[in-house]
Amino acid sequence: MAYNKAKEEKKWRLWKEAEEKKLRELGVSEDTIERLRIHDWAIFNSDRRYYEKLQEAGTYLEEVAESDPPSEVKTVDDFLDSIENERLYQILIEVDSLTLQAVLLKIQGFSYREIALRLGVTVKSVYRRMDRLKEKIKKFLS
Repeated sequence: MAYNKAKEEKKWRLWKEAEEKKLRELGVSEDTIERLRIHDWAIFNSDRRYYEKLQEAGTYLEEVAESDPPSEVKTVDDFLDSIENERLYQILIEVDSLTLQAVLLKIQGFSYREIALRLGVTVKSVYRRMDRLKEKIKKFLS
């Protein structure tokens, strides 16, 4: 699911208003409440930037998957040969073979559950491998 800044900001504001109301009831000074608001807002923005970058990396992987016709990419070697961006290629050849197999299966349209069954690992393991790869690609995009 895509990161929705407006929705997350609305949730944050509702949470913050409820928290500030409780702090006022407890007699906390307005100065302290304002400093907490500034601190929490900085954390919110930091998290927002992280999730937006993570989304960009995921979107980039999906674009790569969509740009390659599934019928032509049948092996990991075919997949690597189809990568035109040299830096991305360098990132992918450093990734372990199980992760590359998972990426190939995802490109071919398999679900995470189906990938896990085919590779003999847990679904959580597939998600973890894909998330790590997304993080590496996110660093590449930065």
